[in-house]
Amino acid sequence: MQLQRPFIGEDFLLSCDAARRLYHEHAAQQPIIDYHCHLSPADLANDRRFENLTRIWLEGDHYKWRAMRANGIAEDLITGPATDRAKFDAWAATVPMTLGNPLYHWTHLELARPFGIVDRLFSPATADSIWEECNARLAEPAFTARGIARQFRVEVICTTDDPADSLDHHAKIAADSTFETLVLPTFRPDRSLAIHGAEAWNCYLDDGLGAAAGMEIKTFDDLMAALTKRAEFFAAQRCRLSDHGLEEPYAEDYSPAVIEATFRAARRGEPVSPTATSAFRSALLLELGRLYHRLGWAQQYHLGPLRNTTTRLVQRIGADAGCDSIGDRPMARTLSRFLDRLDSSGELARTILYNLNPADNAVFATMVGNFQDGTLPGKIQWGSAWWFLDQKRGIEEQLETLALTGLLSRFVGMLTDSRSFLSFPRHDYFRRVLCNMLGRDMEAGLLPMEFDLVGDLVERVCHRNAQEWFGFRP
Repeated sequence: MQLQRPFIGEDFLLSCDAARRLYHEHAAQQPIIDYHCHLSPADLANDRRFENLTRIWLEGDHYKWRAMRANGIAEDLITGPATDRAKFDAWAATVPMTLGNPLYHWTHLELARPFGIVDRLFSPATADSIWEECNARLAEPAFTARGIARQFRVEVICTTDDPADSLDHHAKIAADSTFETLVLPTFRPDRSLAIHGAEAWNCYLDDGLGAAAGMEIKTFDDLMAALTKRAEFFAAQRCRLSDHGLEEPYAEDYSPAVIEATFRAARRGEPVSPTATSAFRSALLLELGRLYHRLGWAQQYHLGPLRNTTTRLVQRIGADAGCDSIGDRPMARTLSRFLDRLDSSGELARTILYNLNPADNAVFATMVGNFQDGTLPGKIQWGSAWWFLDQKRGIEEQLETLALTGLLSRFVGMLTDSRSFLSFPRHDYFRRVLCNMLGRDMEAGLLPMEFDLVGDLVERVCHRNAQEWFGFRP
């Protein structure tokens, strides 16, 4: 569909003059710090050139996969053996059906930038021209993995990495002075906690973590020694962050003897009860929290998903198939106990807490205020609206709740949490929502009509806070 006026214009999502001024004068030109994503370090190290639009747009993007399934698209045309063009056409048929979903905004933001396509909407009628134009651009030097990062002025990228990873790709990137973006690993030891799946867990401890650490893991202390050894290796490769993706926090009471017995039973392949699993995870998370503090890292906890719910898809595709949803487990009491244990011993690292259930917004927003200690502005952060919540309403609710209960001015801002190099426009989407919210409040008299004051807040949240809080210096 040809457009007389661009859908994604300069003032997209900006509903008043104050919002437009905040965005154009203070937000638009800020560099991007993407401190949590799932981009491939190999793609950055090798400066991958994407063969076509399907490879950069649909590969690994479970947001799009879910929409296509809901639109009645067969799995062969989503993650199966169909051709790249057939998958692209299936997405083209789906996009007009996503009206009201953030995917409609994101799709057209991604066509607008970096491809410059703003004169038409994406649909089967425009699929041919968009396929041809975008594929031609992907052949240009500015559209490789690194080239796209440069176009978006990405200052920092933090990938998500298993402790057993060699980090060879990170070393290759660090050794190349021609790439200006700082690319850092993030330590994510979730597989070490997966004691409930004894066969896979034992294989990982033997052939993954144990092999990488160069040691046998026979006891719980051995496990911590191996994780410590790998964390210190990560630190030597400039890692500054850890991350955990958990259905819920863990802070059960336990004794070292019981944890050791549980560990040894699991190593023998014996089933572990839910109660014993929770106690094991409580012990391991506490020891890891102490380790992160000793290393001077920031720790992140993504809490609340219900993962891998559909056996059919997990068996066909594996994890991250797009069959996860929001969970509804209680969070407040256990999360408070976990943080308090570390805080009471003076070992609570800089922390970011992310909730997936919007019902937990006020819980998390107020929880972070309990453990601020005056050593660093915003030491404990409530993370940005995440996963199912990183859309206009979810972002607004997160920002408004944070402003009402804490200090929005100290918030470290947005991240993509994405596997796609075309997801950087989500930072622009966030910035527009932020400026629109603040601009409306200025014009309603709820905030002063002082652009230096409010504009400084915008610049802090869009860039400066993250740079200072994490200590990034590209």
